[in-house]
Amino acid sequence: MDQQSSQLSNPKITLEQWRCLIAVVEGGGYAQAAELLHKSQSSVSYSVQKLESLLAVAVFTIRGRKAVLTVAGEMLYRHAKQLLEDASALEQAASRVSAGWESQIAISVEVLFPMWLLLDCLALFGEESPQTRVDVHEMVISGTLEALNEGQVDFAISPRIPLGYNGELLPAPARLVPVAHPSHPLHSLDRPLAMNDLRNHRHLVVRDSNPQSGSKTLTVEVAKRWTLSSMSSLIEAACKGYGFSWLPEDKILRELSEGSLKPLSLQGGSKREVPMYLIFPNRDDTGPGVQRLADIIRERLQGLASSGGP
Repeated sequence: MDQQSSQLSNPKITLEQWRCLIAVVEGGGYAQAAELLHKSQSSVSYSVQKLESLLAVAVFTIRGRKAVLTVAGEMLYRHAKQLLEDASALEQAASRVSAGWESQIAISVEVLFPMWLLLDCLALFGEESPQTRVDVHEMVISGTLEALNEGQVDFAISPRIPLGYNGELLPAPARLVPVAHPSHPLHSLDRPLAMNDLRNHRHLVVRDSNPQSGSKTLTVEVAKRWTLSSMSSLIEAACKGYGFSWLPEDKILRELSEGSLKPLSLQGGSKREVPMYLIFPNRDDTGPGVQRLADIIRERLQGLASSGGP
């Protein structure tokens, strides 16, 4: 027998025999296991004895009046649990595939969208479809259009609806706050700021994900500007006092609490709400897995909107 044939040889122990072993351990005895499995006690006992015989190993040892797992038995029990979980997961994956559930989903998400909320939604989706891989593309401005046009994503979450697409308005918008380090000169003016006040200072912005686009996340035209490649770099630069920026409130809660960033008071109000849209490249081609993930995001945002936010 060659190596490949050996690897594909039939196992000695059936899944049912492993299930009996697990039931005896978790039920606390053969009678309890028989009740859990709706089998006779003799059939459960025979299955475990057959398992021990085929493997030439003692699974239980008697201590006083109680049967306890041997060291080998503990190892077999752990692996048997994993084996049955894997078998169950495989069956569920096969069921979803037969129902049209996707094996992989790709989504594009605007960098302004709360990442903690998206991760919560992915965790909920993962409980329902653990075998589905999810690929998340964090985008800025027109990067979403590129992802949709090139068929890179199954849906996008963006503050802009690209030409030629339709978007569904999501319940909770992103909130932007103008901030700077507490020692920044803008704070020393000690009055509500006009837009002309901002033009004398460096504006920190994040670069468009689409290198072919000239768009920038500008909120005011200034002579001095730094364009950075990520939101984390933008926040760090603002915390070091290198300039002012409009940043998503949910992403700077810690910095605001610690005092490394301080909101700027602007004439006419400071906070800005940015609408977020759910955009499908083609709703007719939306699979059940993609639709379910989109539903989870909608439901989570609706809950936040109803409660007034986190």
